[in-house]
Amino acid sequence: MKDFLKINPADNVAVAINPLAAGTTVNVDGDEITLVSDIPAGHKFALRDIADGENVIKYGFPIGHTRHEVKRGAFLDHNDIKTNLEGQLDYSDITIDNPSPEAPGAANKGTEATFMGYERPDGQVGIRNEIWVIPTVGCVNGIAKQIVDRLNAETKAEGVDGIFAFPHNYGCSQLGDDHENTKKILRDMVLHPNAGGVLVIGLGCENNQPKVFEEFCGDYDRSRVKFLVCQEVEGDEVEAGLTILRDLYNQARTFKRTEQPASKLRIGLKCGGSDGFSGITANPLLGEFSDWLCEQQGGTTVLTEVPEMFGAETILMRRCADNELLGETVSLINNFKEYFLSHGEPVGENPSPGNKAGGISTLEEKALGCTQKSGKSP
Repeated sequence: MKDFLKINPADNVAVAINPLAAGTTVNVDGDEITLVSDIPAGHKFALRDIADGENVIKYGFPIGHTRHEVKRGAFLDHNDIKTNLEGQLDYSDITIDNPSPEAPGAANKGTEATFMGYERPDGQVGIRNEIWVIPTVGCVNGIAKQIVDRLNAETKAEGVDGIFAFPHNYGCSQLGDDHENTKKILRDMVLHPNAGGVLVIGLGCENNQPKVFEEFCGDYDRSRVKFLVCQEVEGDEVEAGLTILRDLYNQARTFKRTEQPASKLRIGLKCGGSDGFSGITANPLLGEFSDWLCEQQGGTTVLTEVPEMFGAETILMRRCADNELLGETVSLINNFKEYFLSHGEPVGENPSPGNKAGGISTLEEKALGCTQKSGKSP
């Protein structure tokens, strides 16, 4: 196994797979390079002299520019590389690379894979069967916790995958989009197929009015989702909630896993503790899985952490399925950038100290590695 990796033919840096000592000679594409610095595992070394201000290329794309001249065989980290990221861009020159009238991957569709899941009446399929208590407002967090604690003590959650409360500090004194976003997130949790039973607890006087929120949830499964408004309870709210939750728990225990098509899977792609290896090991593997699930099985993956797409966003834009989606993606990226700029923060204020210690020097480098979780499909 090699002690280093040059990821893309266009790169002017390589990554040390194992720690390399100064004075070591490595052969890169037939070129003998003697290292002038110790190179920790996961970190970069220069394949040629790189001038002050010249772009550093990794994954075939710029990950920033040098802060000073860098000698061939020298170590580079965040002290040597500065981000190229600035503010919003218009991306008007971006064109889609994958236009196709056919469904993505239709020609590659293979044998349909299955998994054991919990099918809900609305057709969604969960991979867990849990009991959730969701407050409409932070004022009832304590009541939600008491109900969950008592049912856990009574039942030890036997027969289900867990009994949980989801406290938050929102639902009141919010306006406009802020209030709407809280409602959307809470609604999506109420309708989530991993919950075999949901108790929604409101206070009664909050901005996120329980009755209005119930209507906002649409045509939900009334056997699986129940509502409780504390100010409408004449006696003990905890006892009233516990009574409802016991019924939901006993019903959820009857649900059984059945064989389900992989097309029902929706998987969030998330990384943490990223380092110089993430973009050449774990994330590309997730990308292969994402392509298989989406193209060959008709499933769904969700690429998260939009600010960690900065620097790799044009790659994602070129993969958009159509021009309408391209426009939405441009808006998504620029709106997130504007959020940073409106608070006086630079859009390239990333990576974290731990990322840097592991070999990631700029947000572009982090983005080019982390977005590989999404694969290469449209």
